[in-house]
Amino acid sequence: MFKELDPLLHSQLRLAIMSYLVANQESDFNELKEVTEASSGNLSVQLKKLEKAEYLELRKGFRNNYQHTAIHITQTGLDAFEAYVEALKKYLHTD
Repeated sequence: MFKELDPLLHSQLRLAIMSYLVANQESDFNELKEVTEASSGNLSVQLKKLEKAEYLELRKGFRNNYQHTAIHITQTGLDAFEAYVEALKKYLHTD
């Protein structure tokens, strides 16, 4: 009856990251750190998990002589997020 929820998105921090990127399409490490109130280490670990699943694309480089990590949601990530939301809706409407 209930579809299994994507365990990768069922984590509070990973869901927050994905939700923010769905709304904004892209961000950078510092912006996500501020928005999610996560520590640098925890955010980095969660971004790597999402990148490994190909939900995100990370681009590392420099901006104004400082390291910069740009983060973009992929189509795979968008599809996974939409499927997650649809599964949650089914939990709420159990007629």
